[in-house]
Amino acid sequence: MKLTIGNVTLENNLILAPMAGVTDLPFRLLCKEQGAGLLCTEMVSAKAIYFKNKNTKSLMQILPRERPVSLQLFGSEPELMGFIARQIEEQPFDILDINMGCPVPKVVNNGEGSALMKNPKLVGEIVKKVASSIQKPLTVKIRKGFTEDCVNAVEIAKIIEDAGAAAVAVHGRTREQYYSGRADWDIIRRVKEAVSIPVIGNGDVDSPESAKRLLEETGCDGIMIGRAARGNPWIFSRIRSYLENGTMPDEPAASDVREMILKHARLQLEYKGEYTGMREMRKHVAWYTAGMPHSASVRRKVNEIETYEQLEELVNMF
Repeated sequence: MKLTIGNVTLENNLILAPMAGVTDLPFRLLCKEQGAGLLCTEMVSAKAIYFKNKNTKSLMQILPRERPVSLQLFGSEPELMGFIARQIEEQPFDILDINMGCPVPKVVNNGEGSALMKNPKLVGEIVKKVASSIQKPLTVKIRKGFTEDCVNAVEIAKIIEDAGAAAVAVHGRTREQYYSGRADWDIIRRVKEAVSIPVIGNGDVDSPESAKRLLEETGCDGIMIGRAARGNPWIFSRIRSYLENGTMPDEPAASDVREMILKHARLQLEYKGEYTGMREMRKHVAWYTAGMPHSASVRRKVNEIETYEQLEELVNMF
């Protein structure tokens, strides 16, 4: 279960995927408690750091107790990416990751994120520049390709390896697919066969059984879990238990969900204050309660809450 990336050895090979608006400090702490081997920050723009954008500071806040942590950077200019990587290296992250998978239009239209999959030469230049600018291990997150007509994850992964990255994460969907349809695990297997650095598989792991299947079908070294962790930090402890000793833990009970929501909310209060923290909790509560009895009613009511007390009252009621 251990996984080594460069000079960083993870306790296990379960990795929380970087997700904008989700993998902030409070949520990462909960996933860490549930046994995630590596946490990833929300993606941070190299340009935003360069221009000293005030929001980047909170995005990059990392506590000693959550480490090891991977900080995810996005951008498309090799010189700037290298400069910023060197500038932030003394911050308390353990691994630097470059985002080449984000499908969001405003990122792609800037030539960043998954748009880089269309330019293998530029991919090589960025990775080489960043890898040579820092001592910490560098990883890259990619997709299957930009479109079904341009499936080039294998070619891109080889370029990434040759340019000095220590691992590559592969999401088995094209940019065109966003998050729809099925993830193609075969492309993860093909990348694994093509490179000698660790390969982290990503896409459609939403249960202990699917985690095991991903490992068996692709031979990948690590498992990256994204959307299935929203409202479900327990997914890490459940997968660990299943992979390490074959036992399938029960789904969390309603009382566990209640406790986790309130714990999450207290962390939000501590790190973001009541105004921002409670508003951000609204989407998390919707994820925590999805599929539970009365969840539609909870989702409606949660949009009106502004204080921790109101939230506590709401979850106690249900």
